[in-house]
Amino acid sequence: MSASRPHLNSNRRAVMAFTLMAGLLILVGFAQSWSVAMVIFNLGLISAVMALGINIQWGYAGLFNVGTMGFAALGGVAAVLVSKPPVPEAWAAGGADLGIALLIAGGTLAAVIIAYRRIPKGPMRTIALVVIFVAGYTVFRPFFDPAVAAIEAVNPASTGYLGGLGLPIILSWVVGGLFAAGAAWVVGKIALGLRADYLAIATLGIAEIIIAIIKNEDWLTRGVKNVAGLPRPVPYEVDLQQNLTFIRVVEWLHSDTLAALATDARMARLDSFIVESSSIFVKLCYAGLFSVVLLIILTLSVRALNSPWGRMMRAIRDNEVAASAMGKNVTKRHLQVFVLGSAVVGIAGAMLTTLDGQLTPGTYNPLRFTFLIWVMVIVGGSGNNVGAVLGGFLIWFLWVEAEPVGVWLITNGTAWMDAASPIRAHLMESAPHMRIFTMGVILLLVIRFHPHGILPEVVKREDDK
Repeated sequence: MSASRPHLNSNRRAVMAFTLMAGLLILVGFAQSWSVAMVIFNLGLISAVMALGINIQWGYAGLFNVGTMGFAALGGVAAVLVSKPPVPEAWAAGGADLGIALLIAGGTLAAVIIAYRRIPKGPMRTIALVVIFVAGYTVFRPFFDPAVAAIEAVNPASTGYLGGLGLPIILSWVVGGLFAAGAAWVVGKIALGLRADYLAIATLGIAEIIIAIIKNEDWLTRGVKNVAGLPRPVPYEVDLQQNLTFIRVVEWLHSDTLAALATDARMARLDSFIVESSSIFVKLCYAGLFSVVLLIILTLSVRALNSPWGRMMRAIRDNEVAASAMGKNVTKRHLQVFVLGSAVVGIAGAMLTTLDGQLTPGTYNPLRFTFLIWVMVIVGGSGNNVGAVLGGFLIWFLWVEAEPVGVWLITNGTAWMDAASPIRAHLMESAPHMRIFTMGVILLLVIRFHPHGILPEVVKREDDK
């Protein structure tokens, strides 16, 4: 009975927290615009998915992954490679040589792995690995360099890369998860089993390497020139604004307002309603897709956490030595959960690029894609999947609204000062930094008063049933 009460209190707290979050979004809709509220909601959905990925790693197994940015970027790359149409001229110019170069690289990697496994540890293995690598690199460069130069020279203003497969972009969400999972497997095989700080360094390093490749390898994703115009899984606003059925629905929804206006004013107001409604409808479509993905991942995460596998992962997290003594392969289980969490982050990264409609490597920075996601998990409740979702919505909402609210507060708070006052000018210039200040304050308050987050982890024991 005593154990069921905390669980009941946790459910009540979750309902209250999400109700408050919905109220804040509704408030933005009335105070600013419903379009802004929907933008925050959609990005909150994506942030919640990312937070779930990190919670799987940290909350389930205590793995400290600071490479969120890199795994999210791999999802963005997947969106480009899956959805953009191929560039025939680029393939004709250097596709064959590039394919040969990649085969050589793959063969070299396979030879290195075979040599590492079959040659006993010692000087001979080191020499063999160096010889294989140098030989492969020597053969690789004559094919790779001319191919890249030829591809990037094909109409660099608009293409200069190979393009993609021309498939529906929604498929890239799965591919993005696979890309991130593959990278996580490589990092995990190298770093897992070592101390936690080595894993942090490895994930940070791989994230920076991924971003560097995306920014510099123009033949792959156009580098810093960005890839714009990604196809959508939802309708375009322009098409909706020309759709007679959509126009009639909008006119019917606002019939009372339009009926009181003269003909010219009525047409102008109707056009305004159509433009606004088309934007909101598109965002609602995105919200529907993202909500389905979030619900699927959340359901699977909750079921996994409550399964014997989840109980085993928590046992490993709480005491690795005891779990190892009980016959559990700690390194193998860590690799499983690390790959799963990274795959979820990769899915979220592909969803974000889909929403943006373009891949901009310059926007992938640790502040947004690593620090902010970790704040979401810590504030929401580490080890609690619902808490991670709440943290995703709440922290993203505060991140977006901190700047305009800060500007409003400073503007009204310094209204009594002279317009030329240097103090007022300094405060106004500092308003954009309210975001970082707000995140710091929230993190400190939560750690001080709710160290386990707003919705702490609830562990069900056998005697609670």
